[in-house]
Amino acid sequence: MQTGEYQPAKSVIRVSPFEGHTSYAPYTCVQCAEGWCMTACPVGAITINAAGAKDVLDDRCVGCKLCTIACPYGTMFYDPDTRKAFKCNLCGGDPACAHACPTAAITYEDVASADWLADFAAERTQRLLVGAL
Repeated sequence: MQTGEYQPAKSVIRVSPFEGHTSYAPYTCVQCAEGWCMTACPVGAITINAAGAKDVLDDRCVGCKLCTIACPYGTMFYDPDTRKAFKCNLCGGDPACAHACPTAAITYEDVASADWLADFAAERTQRLLVGAL
């Protein structure tokens, strides 16, 4: 979530300590093919954006936190200020983290991947959007 302010608690890249804080590993949403967050959302507030990332639609999110529970990677977050879920959305295909990383440890490569979920997601999203009208 880009806010223009330094807010580590709202970062979509988290750092996990290992072995008594002797080493650390960053982690963020891997944009998994399974899309557990998306299928858990009861209101269809998580869709797949043009970059292929799961994206939370703020105007549809009701803040139930089911997506945060469903994500096996722990990369769906809840913002108590907005009462909405948030996650990495690849910044629309141009991730700011990759540009800002001073050591080039974060890179973004747009690679083709098997997308067996897209048809399901498109159908479900369409059904939910039509049902909301």
